[in-house]
Amino acid sequence: MTLKIGELVPDFSAPSTGGQFRLSDARGAPLLIYFYPKDNTSGCTAESKDFAQAHDRFAQVRTRIIGVSRDSIKSHEGFKQKLELPFELVSDPDEHLCKLFGVIKNKTMYGRPVRGIERSTFLLDAQGVLRHEWRDVKVPGHVDQTLAAARTLG
Repeated sequence: MTLKIGELVPDFSAPSTGGQFRLSDARGAPLLIYFYPKDNTSGCTAESKDFAQAHDRFAQVRTRIIGVSRDSIKSHEGFKQKLELPFELVSDPDEHLCKLFGVIKNKTMYGRPVRGIERSTFLLDAQGVLRHEWRDVKVPGHVDQTLAAARTLG
């Protein structure tokens, strides 16, 4: 099952750098969820830094941010600390969230086929309904696109 725009995202719980993240606890304000392939890689570092730099602007429109990858909590904690990220990172090693949002793809890396996360971002409204999605994200300019969409939910 992959979510579609306009659908209520079912409640889920997953380990995060701030303890257990539960979607139902985030209801009441918009939530931006960005999926990224791997901690401490160049594209994921750039994307995470961009979201961190825009964190206050998202907060002004009451939008919370979380990042999700298949990395362990230990890896996430180091990545979060290194980049001084002001938001939580969720660990999805069993790919439950990745499958829910349909972000696992067959890709090619260094000429070899690999299965991994397609860089994707999802914006939920205050009730937990999926309102916007961005797939196969290119990092430059992406945060501005998502912030503009978040402003429409305020």
